[in-house]
Amino acid sequence: MSKQTSRQVVLRARPAAIPQAEHFAIEEADVPALADGQLLVHNSHLSVDPAMRGWVSATANYSEPVAIGEVMRSFAVGEIVASQHPDFRPGEIVMGMFGWQELAVVTPDAVWRRVREDDLPRSLALGALGLNGLTAWAGVHRVLRPRPGSTVVVSSAAGAVGSAVGQLAAAEGCRTIGIAGGPEKARWCVDEYGFDVGLDYRSETFVNDLAQATPDGVDHYFDNTSGPITDAVLQRLTTHSSVLVCGTAAISSWDPWPTGPRTERIVLTQRARIEGFLAFDHLDALPEAVEQLAEMVRSGALTYREHILDGLESAPGAIAMLYAGTNTGKLVVEL
Repeated sequence: MSKQTSRQVVLRARPAAIPQAEHFAIEEADVPALADGQLLVHNSHLSVDPAMRGWVSATANYSEPVAIGEVMRSFAVGEIVASQHPDFRPGEIVMGMFGWQELAVVTPDAVWRRVREDDLPRSLALGALGLNGLTAWAGVHRVLRPRPGSTVVVSSAAGAVGSAVGQLAAAEGCRTIGIAGGPEKARWCVDEYGFDVGLDYRSETFVNDLAQATPDGVDHYFDNTSGPITDAVLQRLTTHSSVLVCGTAAISSWDPWPTGPRTERIVLTQRARIEGFLAFDHLDALPEAVEQLAEMVRSGALTYREHILDGLESAPGAIAMLYAGTNTGKLVVEL
């Protein structure tokens, strides 16, 4: 039998800021024979997530950086085509950390879940029913825990995580304010995702618009951006408010260390709570989150957008596209 080969995207050079296409290379490699306990997964969809910038950075992060020459770390969904593990069988659809490659040899600890929603698009396992959905669900229900009538502000609100956060908060009876880049995405926040107000942070009147939209202040802030957007929101915090820091998309580089308005006084006087958030700390919630989110998708209570890129060749430039904000939904590469 001839050896199988697989095309894969590897990290060619370490970026100083936002990864660009030139930092990656597409190579072809032999697929090793399966050892006991391993699975061979044929990926159909690859995820593109903001966290991937941190995964290739030399700066200290919550995980070891991807090594030069290594397959780019990523979530993917695909079909098991061979198994040397008794708990997994060929034909099962699984989602997990399989990397930017066509064929992945993995152990079961790389599998996050079996995908059983046959009535829904498989790609959703990487978005609303994957890491993005878990992030939104756990952030709202486990960390912010907003009460009915609370004002919840979300940055990057037209994105895969932010749009779900707004809809979950609205389902809890909250007033929701979505902040996005450009008037079109601000309109999506209201027209598609049900936010009470959509604000364009690029507008010259953004700070005043935010003040008018939050006359009683901000009770909960789901922060996907950091930077000037967050500087403006923090000034609106109410007493005993909470801030969840999920992303820092507005910070292109941590060298030199970014500076901005000092937040200590507002945190002190408002007795606010600021908490960093990683979905990886809430993996135990994934089954419950997926079950609830899938039902919301089926009923139309959860709306989503996907931006599908065609082929492995589109993967190297996808992270840069994400940070430029040119995607129009959850960014996924279809193989």
